[in-house]
Amino acid sequence: MKLGIVFEGGASRTFFSCGVMEALIDNNIKADIIAGSSAGIANAVSYASWQKDRCRELLHRYYSTKEYMHFTHLFNPKIRSIYNIPFVYDKIPNELIPFDYETFKNGGIRSVATVTDIETAKTEYITLDGNDRQWRVLVATCALPILFPPVEINGRLYMDGGITDSVPVDYMLNQGCDKVIVVLTQEREFRKEKKDFTLTLSAYKFRNYPNFARALRNRNDNYNKARDHIFELEKRGEIFIILPEVMQGIKRTENDVEKLDKIYQHGIDCTNRQMDRLKEYLRS
Repeated sequence: MKLGIVFEGGASRTFFSCGVMEALIDNNIKADIIAGSSAGIANAVSYASWQKDRCRELLHRYYSTKEYMHFTHLFNPKIRSIYNIPFVYDKIPNELIPFDYETFKNGGIRSVATVTDIETAKTEYITLDGNDRQWRVLVATCALPILFPPVEINGRLYMDGGITDSVPVDYMLNQGCDKVIVVLTQEREFRKEKKDFTLTLSAYKFRNYPNFARALRNRNDNYNKARDHIFELEKRGEIFIILPEVMQGIKRTENDVEKLDKIYQHGIDCTNRQMDRLKEYLRS
């Protein structure tokens, strides 16, 4: 059996996914490949390195601090992001909460991040090899327009992979996975509204990249269609979905540790409540 796990993004909402990861590790459910966009895959690399409590430690020690996330970083010409990129992607994994690069490289879990090429507006799927200790690909997949600048990799400019492939389930099925777990960060009934001022503003900002601007304008419709497709795959028994029962209105930039810790625990609880069904799905 080849197992794949797909992680949706959602910034702060992905602490739900961190709880899911903890429950999977506790039950020794180890994927062959994981893939995702934005904070979904950025947090999931700790699952790939089999560091169960790493995301929770990050939440309690640093996530609510101004050093981690604050609008003033947007005006720092060396950062230009709501997140303090050198602190989040370098100092934390390489000094403060050490990342286990050895297990990540040799533990048997391949990790893939989605990114969007802003010239072509095509999704690219980049395997993380653990050699770049500033995690440029993770910065790119998390790079929301307005909140981040574009990220240059090998001469191309990239931004958030979730703009064009929020939940790369088809990519995972095309990797030859017999079983696929999909971890979502919104309730089952959630739909994105068609009108979104942030997306409209982002499309205007990137008007010199017409393909990317079009992708931004169509983002919500495409996201809703993707969810419909995911739930259809679930009905056919091709995938197993884990999602929150109640997200409690958590926004992307929520940094209240108590609220996010509840969402983290909710991820553990939701997964454990389905554990018997999940194991049966993996055996079948």
